[in-house]
Amino acid sequence: MSRDDPPPPFGSPVNLQIDYARELNPQQHAAVTAVPGPALVIAGAGAGKTRTLIYRVAFLLEQGIPADRILLLTFTNKAAKEMMRRVADLLGGDISALWGGTFHSVGNRILRRHADLLGYARDFTILDREDARNLIAACLDEAEIDLKDTGFPKADVLADIFSLAINTK
Repeated sequence: MSRDDPPPPFGSPVNLQIDYARELNPQQHAAVTAVPGPALVIAGAGAGKTRTLIYRVAFLLEQGIPADRILLLTFTNKAAKEMMRRVADLLGGDISALWGGTFHSVGNRILRRHADLLGYARDFTILDREDARNLIAACLDEAEIDLKDTGFPKADVLADIFSLAINTK
């Protein structure tokens, strides 16, 4: 099979509800209708990456892939909400089984779901960088360490040191 041949169907023929060829440009269409598996799509600003992802999700669902087997990730809460809204609008149905959100929120969801396997309770607390810095600063205050007089590292520096120590093995 050459690169120009259409990909073989990855399921029995499906009566598609969306005319993907009409809705998408050729590059988007190729990405959306690619056979299941890893894919790398590189595109510049305004090229329709989000649109391509939305239609890819719809295409997979129309092919019979269960929604709970699809993971839609992005970097910001705003983008995650927008993507999930657009998938719901496009499909006009319930997408509650679809896993979507930011990398951090989905990671948090997985960790909480399986916390007991890691030896943690499901109500564990995650400190972001600012929370950690504030906690360290509170500890320095409580210990009455005068940073100016002692030359002791500031909370930001200590947070970096702690992070390096934890993440370097």
